[in-house]
Formats: sequence, C-alpha cells, structure tokens
Amino acid sequence: MVLRGRSETLMPQVQHFLTRRISARPILSRRLLATVSGPRPLPATLFSRYVVEPRKVTIVGAPLADGQPLLGVDRGPTFIRKRGLVQRLERDAWRVEDLGDLDFEMRSGLGRQEDFAEGAAHGSTKRAKMVGHANRILYEVTHEHARQDKLVLTLGGDHSIGVGSVAGALKGRPETAIIWVDAHADINSRNTSESGHLHGMVLSFLMNLDNSRNMKGFHWLNDESIPVLLPTRLVYVGLRDLDKGEKAFIRSLGIKAYTMHEVDKFGIGKIMEMVLDHILGRTDRPLHLSFDIDAVDPLYAPSTGTRVAGGLSYREAYYICEEVAHSGCLASMDLVEVNPTLTMAGGDERTVDMAVGLISSATGNSIL
Repeated sequence: MVLRGRSETLMPQVQHFLTRRISARPILSRRLLATVSGPRPLPATLFSRYVVEPRKVTIVGAPLADGQPLLGVDRGPTFIRKRGLVQRLERDAWRVEDLGDLDFEMRSGLGRQEDFAEGAAHGSTKRAKMVGHANRILYEVTHEHARQDKLVLTLGGDHSIGVGSVAGALKGRPETAIIWVDAHADINSRNTSESGHLHGMVLSFLMNLDNSRNMKGFHWLNDESIPVLLPTRLVYVGLRDLDKGEKAFIRSLGIKAYTMHEVDKFGIGKIMEMVLDHILGRTDRPLHLSFDIDAVDPLYAPSTGTRVAGGLSYREAYYICEEVAHSGCLASMDLVEVNPTLTMAGGDERTVDMAVGLISSATGNSIL
C-alpha cells in the first residue's frame, strides 16, 4: 500500500484511516519510563528541570528570509502570534515575555538587506554575510534568556535561524542535545550544497563541518566560543529529502536519523522512545527542539517553501511534541518555515494553526 507519495490526493479523513500504524506497539510515556531507565522523574508540578517556577517563556521573533529564495517566510512570526499563541501559553500557566520581532537590518549596523544580496555571496553560498550577522543578533538574545532559566521559544523565519537559536542554547546550557524534526537534514556545507541556500546548512555551522565557521559572517561562532555540537547529541526525526553530501555526513558521523521509513516501520511511539533514550538515557540534559513545519505532510501544513509529500501525519507531529514535553527536559525550541503567503483557500490558516498547536503541545498542553 503506497500512501506517502500520494498524500496530497487523499481526503484527510481517508488518509487518517489508512495511514494508522497497525504494527506500532503501545509504549509507556516517558514520565513512566524515566523511573526505569531515564532521568530522575520530575515532581508533577514542574514542566522542565531546566525552567524555573513559576514557569516563564521568552518568545523571540526571527523574521529572517535570507536563508532561502522565497518571500513571505519572514511573516511567519506575525501570523503565529495572530492565531493566539500567547493566549494559548497563558492558559497553560506560562508567564509570557514576548520580545517582538528582531530588527536584523537595523541592529546589524551593516546596512539594508539589499546590500547583502547575491553579490555578497561567499563561494557557492547565498547572502552568507546577512544571514551570519542576523544569527549573531539572535544568538545574543537567546543566550541571555537561556541563562535566566527560561524556556526560550524562537519563531522563524526560515531554518537558517537555527544557527542563532541553537548557538544560544549551547552557550547557555552546554550539555544541550538537539531533536531536529524536518523533511530535510540541513547539514550541507558550502562544499556540498547544491543550492547555496543557507537554510540547508545550519548544522554544518553548529558542528563546524568543512571549517564552516570560518565563512564570512559566521566567525562569531568561534569568537564567542560556541561549543561545537557533537554528533551524539543530535537526532533527526521525519527525514525524507536528502542531498548526497548530507547522506555522507550523517553516515560518516554516525548521527541518529529516523527517516519516514523508520516512522512507517516502527510507529511514532517507538521512534520517540528510541530518540529520547539515545540522547537522554540515564542522564539529565537540556533539550532543544527544532521543528521545521515542512516535516508535516503538506496535506496538514501546505504553507511552507519546500513541501515534500509523505510527511508526518497530524497526530504524529503532535505526538513528537507531547513526548518532548513529557521528558521534563525541554529548555528551548524553534518553529520555522511557516510561509503564509504560499497557499490560498485556507492553507495558510491550517499551517499557522498547526504551528501554534505544536508549540502548545511541546510546552505541556495535553489531551487529558
């Protein structure tokens, strides 16, 4: 039964029925598993051992579109807020500090966006100087609030903002591990990228692959002594569209990667059990969840720039966020690549509502 490649032609109700994982085995929640093999369990009143009570979340808008070629993704943070994000968080007992959207052009002190267009590209990469400096601004803000033991929530923008959001997490909490939920691996270097777009190279900067931190615009990663992300502290979920160079990096570095093939084979419950056991095991470690909305099947989240059929179902996407919340270790998160200008007939609202719902689940909202 082939479903993943034809999801856009099926009615949501039909697909939901047909794609249920009959073979998936029910598993205990992470909170129960923790008493057997994982980190010590949290008191029921606490959300995360890395967020002080009363729980506070800092929202940072990162309206960056320069890491990819399409207009509109910079409007993602505004649309997500308009669909009631702050109200949802407040209903779930969060004290919300919304910093608004960062002004990358003004704060960079380097001129307007058009000054960093194709002519400022470095090698095969596009707009590297602009993207690098914007991410330094984001890093400074996320690091400051991570040090205050708040949950740091960054709203993209394209996925190139992951350089700054993860750098802030690593600097503030050096033991941080990353769960990267995405259709794409985003681990190309300037030597392997086929497009030159920086939203597909995020992890090469964080891991310093092919000396990526020496690129113009990204020297600050070394200047600020940002810890290099170790392969053992990165896990992928939902991959289904990878470049040749990315496959080579993942295999050579031994990075745990659960593609849509494994999701189909094992079911999302077992996948998340393996993900959390790998990066947490018996330790307490902060988690950063980086969620690209294109990990979700376009049937449920069509307003994104690099749609790939055969993605996570509605419930699979929510389950990932629910289990990360149940781990008791979430310390920071980014939600990226929502582009409300790309679809009509309600596709933008479906996508933005999905983004708000995923954030709500990751921050502790539960069915019961």
